[in-house]
Amino acid sequence: MKNLKAIIIDDEKHVREGIMLLAKWEQFGITDIFEAKDGEEAQSIIMEHRPEIIFTDMNMPRIDGIELLKWIHLSDLTSKTIVVSGYDDFQYMRNAIAYGSFDYILKPIEPEILNETLARAVTDWKKQATKRESSMENNKTMNEAKSVYWDHLFTGLLDKSFISNDVKGKIHKEFKVDLTLRQQYTISLFSLKSMMSKLFKGDRELAFFTVLNICNEITLLNQTGVCFRNSNKDDEIVILLWNEKEVVAINEKIKKALQNFSELTIMIAVGKTSQQIDITYHTALQTMVTYDLMSKNQNQLILYKETTASPLFHLLDYMEDIMWALQSGSIDKLDEILDGIFNKLKSDYCLSYEQIFLWEDHFKILRKNWLKEYNISKQLSFYIGGDYWENDGMFSFTKFISEKRKEFHELIQILCAAKYQKEKSSIQEIESYIRKNYDKDITLQEIADRFYLSREYISRRFKQEYHETVTNYLTAIRIEKAKELLKNPHLKVYEISFKVGYQNEKYFSKVFKKTVGLTPNEYRTLSSGV
Repeated sequence: MKNLKAIIIDDEKHVREGIMLLAKWEQFGITDIFEAKDGEEAQSIIMEHRPEIIFTDMNMPRIDGIELLKWIHLSDLTSKTIVVSGYDDFQYMRNAIAYGSFDYILKPIEPEILNETLARAVTDWKKQATKRESSMENNKTMNEAKSVYWDHLFTGLLDKSFISNDVKGKIHKEFKVDLTLRQQYTISLFSLKSMMSKLFKGDRELAFFTVLNICNEITLLNQTGVCFRNSNKDDEIVILLWNEKEVVAINEKIKKALQNFSELTIMIAVGKTSQQIDITYHTALQTMVTYDLMSKNQNQLILYKETTASPLFHLLDYMEDIMWALQSGSIDKLDEILDGIFNKLKSDYCLSYEQIFLWEDHFKILRKNWLKEYNISKQLSFYIGGDYWENDGMFSFTKFISEKRKEFHELIQILCAAKYQKEKSSIQEIESYIRKNYDKDITLQEIADRFYLSREYISRRFKQEYHETVTNYLTAIRIEKAKELLKNPHLKVYEISFKVGYQNEKYFSKVFKKTVGLTPNEYRTLSSGV
């Protein structure tokens, strides 16, 4: 339970000081105690600090105790008020009871009575606070459940040409609209993506709760419709209106209210009016997804009109060019290809939501194929670029380019890292092969044939990894093994030569001396200490 606050209101300073000294504040969890010399001063302190416990005199200048009790009674305060008076007067006592005073104690104040009254007041406040919290939580849960219920019910109507009588009855009971009549419906849509990222830091539930409250204040107040969350979409709010004459006016009011709240541009797409909810929804959706996001009229309602479908840009058509850039491992080459793609997209195509969705689908296909080609099967967390809006909510092609470029840059880094690891693994296998077969007549060509790699590639990558040529690395292993064998006095030098891969004893001795600085016999003598 939180720390509590109290206020002592009395025009006599010694009375305030007496209560301050006599009360066992800490015992009751009261940490902040305020003072006021009359009701007028007390009101401002109470409104600012909202103390849980109020001690007040009845006979005070300006605003007296009775007026203060009336004010507290009419306010939304949950405080417990204890009247402290020097008058054993029935009129005062009756007013104290009438206006919800918790108790009435007389001056001079006795410490035991003061603390016993304070203890009961604190206990009673805590009990009621627990009940209030429980009630608020229950109401919140009920409202959330109710909201989810209606969201699902209305979402279910978006793809149905037929509405059951049961559903019509439920809607009529809740929203006072008779769907059994030949109603004309109009659906409008808008996306919460921009607001979600800029105002709510990605908190989807808070975004929907806040925005739907704003929208439904307008539709339900005018009894013209209802706004709800499309349960099948991540960010879509649906405005269902059943008053054809109010469609534009209501949408304009909602748009203005949302823009005043968010200071962002809100794009609302209005569908074709129809007697079928599914038809008006799909026309609204078509209006939204085909609208040119580069249009200068983003701040206006997007009204439905019969249009022919615009051609769409297909990222898959550029797969070979992109693949060539990715295989090169060069971000500069990749950017050169992407610059051409972005210029083509901007000059020859309409940049709509439909176009963005297609781009995103194609990119996922390309990425999946390239990951498979590079044998990358582990689950990776990818950057998802989706912030295409300026601070005012207007669509930005520059931001679109930046987000998509980030996705491609991440992909080339993943593929290059996988390629490097694969190459590193191959070179490590070659090193292991050399170490196990140092006693055989190993050649670079034999290694190249065995591992299906070019001699030039093996030479370059091996030196990068082990800072030695393959020949020098093999020689170093053979000489180290020869040193170990020379410690055995029973082995002849020619025998050791054969054991470490040299068929010619003289050549072995020459290599050994060049590497160690001693002949094999000199090394043996030095090592034995003879």
